[in-house]
Amino acid sequence: MIDEPIIDAIKRKYKLLCAALDERSRRLWAATEANELGYGGIVAVAKATGLSERTIRRGYQDLQPLTPAREPSPGRRRRRGGGRKPLQAHDPELMAALEALVEPTMRGDPMSPLRWTCTSTRKLAQALRSQGHPSSHSTVAHLLTDLGYSLQGTRKTQEGRAHPDRDAQFHSINTQVKAFQKASQPVISVEAKKKE
Repeated sequence: MIDEPIIDAIKRKYKLLCAALDERSRRLWAATEANELGYGGIVAVAKATGLSERTIRRGYQDLQPLTPAREPSPGRRRRRGGGRKPLQAHDPELMAALEALVEPTMRGDPMSPLRWTCTSTRKLAQALRSQGHPSSHSTVAHLLTDLGYSLQGTRKTQEGRAHPDRDAQFHSINTQVKAFQKASQPVISVEAKKKE
C-alpha cells in the first residue's frame, strides 16, 4: 500500500502538468510514475490523478520500445486509425439517404463539376434524423462536399428561369471550369451581384 503523502505529491505534480499534457503524454507520465512506485503504483497514481487503471496500464504498453506499427506518424498524437469513426462507417445507408433527399432540389448538370442544392444543411440533417440517420448540419455539409455539391443561397431558387441568358451563363462557366480542371488549375467560384 502506497502512503498518502506520496499520493498527495503525485496529485500536486499532476495538477501542475495536466494542462500541458496531451492524451498520450498524460498516459506515459502516469505509467512512469506508477513504475517508479513499484507494487501498488497503478492504483496509487489512478487515485491521485483520476485516470483509470486501464489507461495507466496502456501507458505501460506505450513505454515499451516503439515498433514501426505502434509508432504514431510524425505530427500525429495517435496511431493511424485512432479516434471516432465517420458516420458512414456506422451507417452505410447514410450517403444514399442524403442523395435521395438532395436529388429533387439539385441544380446544375449532374455530369458537370458544378452541382448544388438549395436546401439548407439544417433541413437536410433534420430530414435524415427523422429517417433514423443521426447527423448534424455540419456533418451534412461535409458529406455534400464529398459528393461534389456546393451550397447556394435561396435567391437562385427564387430567380427561377426569369433571366434569358441564365442557362447560357452556366454552360459557359461549366466549360471554363472543365478547361481549368483539365489543365490541373484551381477553380474558385465567386458570385457577385449588383444591388437592385
